[in-house]
Amino acid sequence: MAVDPPLVVQPLRRRSCAECRRGPLDMVVLEHGSAYCLDCADLGHLVFLPRGDAALTRRSREASSLWAVVVRHNRRRTRYERQGLLVEEAALARAEASCLADADARARRRAREAVRRAARDEEFAAAFAAEILRLFPYCPRARARAIAAHASLRGSGRVGRSAAGRALDEGAVTAAVRAAVRHLDTEYDALLMSGVPRNRARARVADAIARVLARWS
Repeated sequence: MAVDPPLVVQPLRRRSCAECRRGPLDMVVLEHGSAYCLDCADLGHLVFLPRGDAALTRRSREASSLWAVVVRHNRRRTRYERQGLLVEEAALARAEASCLADADARARRRAREAVRRAARDEEFAAAFAAEILRLFPYCPRARARAIAAHASLRGSGRVGRSAAGRALDEGAVTAAVRAAVRHLDTEYDALLMSGVPRNRARARVADAIARVLARWS
């Protein structure tokens, strides 16, 4: 049966070890409501590997007989987020050598994957633009392409990247068009900059948006 690895916390406030009293500590292990330093928690021989290199992290973890997950609490998101691992120094050295040996091959693979992702993104943006033109046949084609590119940008969190957006749901596509019109064809942004609350600003430009959408329909 798989066992969860030890959990190490990067504390947001000053903590001292409940056993040796050393502090303040950059990393602690929490046990029964008390904080312990890595040495007292028998993890002091491990070294910190920050997150960011997936291959190095995976290989270091596989080569290390003992490893721990390092997390830090994100107050804004109200959750703990992974910061990296603690691994054996020898395991990290072996992983670094292994990654260095096949660095060129991995770089070529990443380049191929980037090309494939770009092609898929381009196809999706074209499909999104086509759906805009189906719903709003009098929308200028260049404008439809611009709206689609903006809404479907990978990693943007915009409506085009939502599940509904990827499914080309009519409501999601319309929402993307409405947002574009709100920002580019009305005084909405200027109202926000002048201190008008968002809900009131939206109400003030609602008729202008409706007129543009009616013209495009």
